[in-house]
Amino acid sequence: MGIPAWIWFVIAAVALVAGLGLLAADRAKEGSRNRERMRWAQLRGWQFVEEDARLPQQWSGGAIGYFGADAAVNVVAGSTFTSDGRRPVFIFDIESEGQIPAVVVAVRCNKKHRIPIEMWLSSVPFQRADMPEMLGPIGSRYAFADDADGARTVITQELVDAADQLGGDVGVAWLENEWVLASVVPTAGPSRLERLLRDLGEIADIVDPFDEDYDAGRHQASAPIPSVGGTPPAPAAGTPVQQPPAEPPAAQD
Repeated sequence: MGIPAWIWFVIAAVALVAGLGLLAADRAKEGSRNRERMRWAQLRGWQFVEEDARLPQQWSGGAIGYFGADAAVNVVAGSTFTSDGRRPVFIFDIESEGQIPAVVVAVRCNKKHRIPIEMWLSSVPFQRADMPEMLGPIGSRYAFADDADGARTVITQELVDAADQLGGDVGVAWLENEWVLASVVPTAGPSRLERLLRDLGEIADIVDPFDEDYDAGRHQASAPIPSVGGTPPAPAAGTPVQQPPAEPPAAQD
């Protein structure tokens, strides 16, 4: 004798209720993340937008290439101080196929990195179709770059030590275009993101010191270029704007 139809109806109803419950929980979690990120941006005097589909298109490596990014959501744009000065920053969630697999933190340098370099935790299944060549272990991470010789001029012991300080929840840190980026678990809150910003600011100071006379031979792989990828985001209200140095007066004959 077959199973009565009402039993199938009950099973379907239970499954529907469970699915709706999970969907409501996901939306509640996303709403909580959205409000938390917005409050953080307001406290820092930074800008916040709920979604920016074009922002992730600036990059193709690291977590962007690994997860794929349909859009950036819960986006914060501002600037932060490092030991070398003020640098623009982005913080955003990667949205991929309706899910949030990671949060990306990005700190902008003044020079474009001629050689993209990725630094992955060994515990992360980092392989993807267009993965750069593996250079080998550097501290607790593995380095990847298509130009091995050029990358080794950038990967100093100072950089390795700074990358080791990022933490086990940071799957990858990478250098691409004029940015230093890292991805952290999607549950990371403002306090964790603040620490990661400081750590990435330290890396930015290592690979792109503001003083061009500082240890210039160690940074041969970086070359100054005009702004890439469009105009940098406007600073939030109340954020000081860094002015370029004044031109020296012309010599008198």
